[in-house]
Amino acid sequence: MKLSEFKYTQSKNCVAKFPAEPRDSAKLMLLSKDTGDTKEMNFSNIVDLFHRGDTLVVNETKVFPARLFGKKEKTNAKIEVMLLRELKAEDRIWDVLVEPARKVRIGNKIYFDNSKFYCEVIDNTTSRGRTVRFSYDGNLFNIIERIGEMPLPDYIKREPIEEDKKYYQTVFSNNDFLSSIAPPTAGLHFTEEILQKLQDKGVKIAKIVLNIGQGIFEKIEVEDLTKHRMYSEYFEISRETAETINKSLKSKKNVFAVGASVVRALEASVLTTGAVKPNRGWTDKFIYPPYEFKIATRFLTNFHPPATPSMLMASAYAGTDNLLKAYKKAMKNDFRFFAYGDAMMIY
Repeated sequence: MKLSEFKYTQSKNCVAKFPAEPRDSAKLMLLSKDTGDTKEMNFSNIVDLFHRGDTLVVNETKVFPARLFGKKEKTNAKIEVMLLRELKAEDRIWDVLVEPARKVRIGNKIYFDNSKFYCEVIDNTTSRGRTVRFSYDGNLFNIIERIGEMPLPDYIKREPIEEDKKYYQTVFSNNDFLSSIAPPTAGLHFTEEILQKLQDKGVKIAKIVLNIGQGIFEKIEVEDLTKHRMYSEYFEISRETAETINKSLKSKKNVFAVGASVVRALEASVLTTGAVKPNRGWTDKFIYPPYEFKIATRFLTNFHPPATPSMLMASAYAGTDNLLKAYKKAMKNDFRFFAYGDAMMIY
């Protein structure tokens, strides 16, 4: 498959700058992968699509405000530092992205919070990537929560606001997994009320963790998709979650995967029997057409930017022609696209 097959032109007006309020007032498009037929409904009515014995699989990772702004020593040049991944907690060593990268070299120090602490660049990783060591006594995450900004995608053409720390977080996020630089955006539409209604209906809520990293922002640079390599992301699937999912599959019930991150974790953990196994580790699994999905019988996702890994996964699930036609119809019918946009259920 070629990357150019997954490009489309979106209207600038369709890109959502803010989420729907309340969350579940977003639109939901249903797309049949067999026929390409679509139907529109309100997300608040999603409970109607479930039956007793079904399983909803969510990613309970939590987003932290990973974008910091500091000043370079001596020159006071403004430097943006995007925290990607903590490498050694005891040594406060992180992988980061810096901007402007040309001004940041090994040995440079970048000061934050009115020069109360700094990080020192100890290695280069990519053209924009650096490895840094923070000099800070105390809980670094506490200071990040206070001074950091939510790392909104560049296509959201506005400055982050304090409310984004709530908007850009799912209701099922867990403080124990404060490690993502983006949420599973398909999960942003859920409310506590919807989750309760699902449980009252006999639907099981199964939780996995996949910490979403820099791959969410990457652009695929190669035309031949077989040559693209995803960044690895850490994930965990507990024994309880695996058993819950397998029970639904064995009973011929549906497994609803909420977002591309859930699908990646599940597809990286398939046994030869077709069941999902308890698992933890790193995955660089890249899913694009053609691909035979083993676990998710329903896929809840958003409307994604052209030729991105998430859009390619949705194409693999729905069929590329079906997806592109649905996207075109969604734009015509004023659906809101991308991270803060509306949702699509592929079945």
